[in-house]
Amino acid sequence: MIFFAAACGGPGETESGLNPTDFVSETDGKSTALYTLTNSSGMEVCITNFGGRIVSVMVPDRDGNMRDVVLGFDNIAAYKTVPSDFGAAIGRYANRINQGRFTLDGVEYQLPRNNYGHCLHGGPEGWQNKVYDVLQATDNTLILSIDSPDGDEGFPGNVTAEVSYTLGEDNTLRIDYSASTDKPTIINMTNHSYFNLSGDPTKPATDHILYVNADSFTPVDSTFMTSGEILPAEGTPMDFRNARTIGKDIDADYVQLENGKGYDHNWVLNTGGDIAKLAASLYSPESGIELRVYTDEPGIQIYTGNFLDGTVTGKHGIAYPHRASVCLETQHYPDTPNKPEWPSAVLRPGEKYKSTCIYSFSVAVPE
Repeated sequence: MIFFAAACGGPGETESGLNPTDFVSETDGKSTALYTLTNSSGMEVCITNFGGRIVSVMVPDRDGNMRDVVLGFDNIAAYKTVPSDFGAAIGRYANRINQGRFTLDGVEYQLPRNNYGHCLHGGPEGWQNKVYDVLQATDNTLILSIDSPDGDEGFPGNVTAEVSYTLGEDNTLRIDYSASTDKPTIINMTNHSYFNLSGDPTKPATDHILYVNADSFTPVDSTFMTSGEILPAEGTPMDFRNARTIGKDIDADYVQLENGKGYDHNWVLNTGGDIAKLAASLYSPESGIELRVYTDEPGIQIYTGNFLDGTVTGKHGIAYPHRASVCLETQHYPDTPNKPEWPSAVLRPGEKYKSTCIYSFSVAVPE
């Protein structure tokens, strides 16, 4: 059995085997580094301020062995040169905007079209590819900030945003987002970690057991763009209200799975914005590690690594195979700016954008 455990290869390395000096660089006059959060339980989270990216997450399995449960790279050069969203703090707008266009207060804005004719994750120079400023770094908290000028990737308004990562003693990683603007704009931030809870990313994560607290989802066309409909999940492969393995129906003869090349959809959460209610959970039978997700967002995008194909080599020299991970991205729905009937993503001067996602790790037995 292969998994990547807490074995430091040399002095100064993190428990996940990262060398912090490999993350020291300069981009656009700003310095990048690796920051490590720890708690008394032995959990470790490593984050770089390049894109606000979570690089590694070490958590104990059922036998007490520490496993790294996210995909990523072990040096800053790879994050800068290999196209990926691994672990990133996405902004300004997570997910897709149809044809890269939206109208706000009668003004039409054109954004980059970097994915099947649409704007994905804020465009090719979205915040995942920018250096965040470090406002605070302690043993259990990292607060990052970014200033996005008016016209950045076509978006209106000078925006200042913060991302705060807090590691709790109960093995929870809380991510708080906030933003303000001087001009009406749209904001939708999320974290794009690729989870493989077995700790062995040489294997697909399709054996993971998924639960989603959602009666419905937003269907997509063959370009991954939402149609504007909200469809019931019941009676379809999209229904995860009763937890089951991701691989059970992922290749079923169902148009949404064909369009998404697997699961790559937004679910409409039943939680009503109540962060105390469980939004989703993911469990690895191999490791016994469970991840529970809580959020005040109305939706969650679940992506099963369908575009991973073994051509990207990540940490420890591992080539990530097809469906080696699961992303659990708490968010407003895709293309919300063009669908006024959906929860609004508009932010105006004097208002404060706020969003929270909690990733809670434990060892569990599936129900």
